[in-house]
Amino acid sequence: MGVKPKHIAIICNYELLESRVGGMDYFFWAFNKKCRENQIKIDWFFPNMASHGDYGTFHIIPTETISLEQNFIHYIKTENLQYSHIITHFVELCTSFFADIRKCQTSKIIVVDHNPRPLVGYSLKKRIKKRIKGALYSKHINQFIGVSDYTRKAILQDFGSFLELKTHTIYNGVLIDSIIPKTTERRTENPKFLVVSHLRFSKGIQDLIEAVNVLPTNLKSNLEITLYGDGPYKSELLQLVSKYDLESNFYFQGSHSSINELYQNFDYLVQPTHMECFSLSILESLAANIPVITTPVGGNLEVITHDKNGFVFETKNSRELSELLNSIMKGKKGIVGNTRTLIENKFSIDRMVKKHFELINNN
Repeated sequence: MGVKPKHIAIICNYELLESRVGGMDYFFWAFNKKCRENQIKIDWFFPNMASHGDYGTFHIIPTETISLEQNFIHYIKTENLQYSHIITHFVELCTSFFADIRKCQTSKIIVVDHNPRPLVGYSLKKRIKKRIKGALYSKHINQFIGVSDYTRKAILQDFGSFLELKTHTIYNGVLIDSIIPKTTERRTENPKFLVVSHLRFSKGIQDLIEAVNVLPTNLKSNLEITLYGDGPYKSELLQLVSKYDLESNFYFQGSHSSINELYQNFDYLVQPTHMECFSLSILESLAANIPVITTPVGGNLEVITHDKNGFVFETKNSRELSELLNSIMKGKKGIVGNTRTLIENKFSIDRMVKKHFELINNN
């Protein structure tokens, strides 16, 4: 049962949807291409099969009636093979799953943490459980990767500072060339606003609705906010819009597979999120030369500088957000600089792929 040269497994708890092609899809496609060019074989473990985009070139082992983790353990036992590296994305860290892998694999195990933390932190009971899991299962993991410096620090806080030497940051990146930048001047009065988000409570879109509700009537008459995305909280958001008679202000467009081409049509992205790890929609918006209005949670402040490439308001503070929107719509506040350069230099998908490839090529 020998180790094939650079035969790796990537386990991703990420549903592949043609109607929702995002930054991680572009990363997976680019990373798979990079590995193929270097004769590195990848077995991809996803919840489902897909053939859109470049997924038709992938070797995907989908989960069927069991969990992603159970499917992987069953596969490696049935196929009786060894991987050189095993990488996880969107999979819970420091669980017995990694001990189960180690029982039959000598692979280097790399875990990538994309998970945001609650705004008020975990309960004492959960913090204790995480520390225990860190003590029990972190020894089976060779490297921990946070997608922002915030995430790297959160890993150490969750599981223990003793992991510092094997915990690193590799920033998420976006496919710059696919994002059409805004080349016209931003509207200094009555700009057009955009939201790109999964529709769940933690994304804080209800705060935006509350903020719009208390705007003066004359400003509301000129305000349009277009929302792209879907999710379990959509009906509640629509009810709130209806409650305040804001149907002429909010336009829910659902998921869109070509969002990278649409940013340019707007002036500001609004992301009133309560919890975030490192937002790809923020990176995409900035790459499109669209400033961002957001909260200071997660890794947001690692890319957004207040008054330079966006505006930052206190999380859950709809009154402050309303005052900010008021000032922007009246032309009292605005962002005039180009926001794309930072993303080109520091947060490109090419840089992200390079850093992730080094994890398997240099070890």
